[in-house]
Amino acid sequence: MQLKQRFVLDTTALTSVELREGKTLCETIEKILNLIAEARIKLNISCHIPYPTVYNELVGFMKRYNCPEELFVEVDTWLVKKTPDRYEVKIPAAVFYEYIKDMRERMNKGMKVAEGGIWLSSEEALKQRDKKKTGEEDSTGAIIKDFRAKYRNALRYGTLDSAPDLDVLLLAKEMDAGVVASDEGIKKWAESLGLRYVEGHTFPKMLEEYLKHMR
Repeated sequence: MQLKQRFVLDTTALTSVELREGKTLCETIEKILNLIAEARIKLNISCHIPYPTVYNELVGFMKRYNCPEELFVEVDTWLVKKTPDRYEVKIPAAVFYEYIKDMRERMNKGMKVAEGGIWLSSEEALKQRDKKKTGEEDSTGAIIKDFRAKYRNALRYGTLDSAPDLDVLLLAKEMDAGVVASDEGIKKWAESLGLRYVEGHTFPKMLEEYLKHMR
């Protein structure tokens, strides 16, 4: 049978909370792998995972959740491990330019968030003596937590912030494959590269729909 479709999976395609539907992480992964196995045998659809970056990330998740050994075997059986050719895959200069521009804007946003955090912590420091006198709780921890959330949102949300994310796009570009993820950064740059993008939580339903017409 001639190969019909290829997909490159990000870790979030198997671990996203949206996929759980009341199941544990291990049960969710097993269900998706069963669909991938059936699609592979009946429809010749192949699912790939960048190695070692995304593969190690996924295995790390599974170990933390104490998934059974059999599930690791299923991952190795039904997900094709492949290292992207980082030297031969060509990325348009316009996309690279757009990425640099995006990162510059994010750094400026991060700087403003940091400045706001400094001013807030300074004000809090002036109030500490009075708070201690009245027995009020120190709110420094809350300020730090708020700063981290805002800083992370400014710099990381909606962009590529890790080697595994980039490897997903490079491998999909190399293989002319679709990208499966639940990640706004991967989604944004997949579109910029002209790659087909499938939301992680809809991928199992898509496979089920394909298979329904083969039964």
